[in-house]
Amino acid sequence: MLLFILRRVGVMALTALCLTFIVFALTNLSPNLEKLAKSEGNARMTDAQVVSWLEKNGYAQPTLVRYGEWLGIVPGWTRVDEEGILRGRCVGLAEDKTNPPTYCGILQGEFGFSTVFKDPVSKIISTRLALTGVLMFWVMVVMVPMALIIGVLAGMREGSRLDRSLSTFSIASTATPEYVSGVLLITVFASSVVGLKWFKGTATSAMDGVTFENFTLPVLTMALYGMGYIARMTRASMAEVMTAQYIRTARLKGVSFRNIVMKHALRNALIAPFTVIMLQFPWLLTGVVIVETLFNYKGFGWTLVEAAGNNDIELLLACSIVAVLVVLVTQLISDIGYVYLNPRIRIS
Repeated sequence: MLLFILRRVGVMALTALCLTFIVFALTNLSPNLEKLAKSEGNARMTDAQVVSWLEKNGYAQPTLVRYGEWLGIVPGWTRVDEEGILRGRCVGLAEDKTNPPTYCGILQGEFGFSTVFKDPVSKIISTRLALTGVLMFWVMVVMVPMALIIGVLAGMREGSRLDRSLSTFSIASTATPEYVSGVLLITVFASSVVGLKWFKGTATSAMDGVTFENFTLPVLTMALYGMGYIARMTRASMAEVMTAQYIRTARLKGVSFRNIVMKHALRNALIAPFTVIMLQFPWLLTGVVIVETLFNYKGFGWTLVEAAGNNDIELLLACSIVAVLVVLVTQLISDIGYVYLNPRIRIS
């Protein structure tokens, strides 16, 4: 197991390196850098002025060199301006401007400086990620138990009226995008169109304190969309397990139906849904873009939209590496969990 984890961590590191380089190269294309220069300098800058601005701010170096600076394995660029003031990548992030560190990349915990929010990227990411973490927690609390209950009840008696009803609900919830269900929930339960003003609070106020009124609608919007997929996978897995030979043997021995489900079928039926549940974390982290924008909840997804819309390169890169790490870590946890859910699975 230890050797397997070490191998997977090595593959994860290589994958993260390749993916972040691709994102870095795409975000640092010439049109993006020109747009950044004009937004930070002057919208009417000439081509020569744009080139001069990029050279003065370290953007004119080769892509590999700048990627090494961003990682923290290449010394950050420095220069002395016309007034004799030291400028550089590490100077702007250092507390002591006269004696900045040589390396200031992500390996040193420095993600750069946001050109939109005018704050260190690490501070922005930690704050926004914490807000999204709260949203993700409550979505999982609502979504996973309900999805498992629906899937198990539908799979216990395949083909029954209950199975057809729950399966129809699962398909309908999965087929309804978040921007549709979110608008419907707002229209029905929070606006004056229908008159059911049950939820008067807004998700923006939930940033200061989560309450039932200001957090129910965004949580339900995300939970309904993800619930159907998990429920369908659980139902299919449960239906397959219930037709297995050892289940038939247990029935012939007179074991009660409740004990068959709880003690024999449920554990094996949860192997496939476990993977799907773990894959919900990356989806929640990047899928909150629509929900957080719709409800104006300024978490990770909202920050990602702002970074992409305003060409905030450093912030966009930080968001990408967080998303990559979440995907890789959840996949590793999923593989390890397989072994504990089913002892017959062995790692060679």
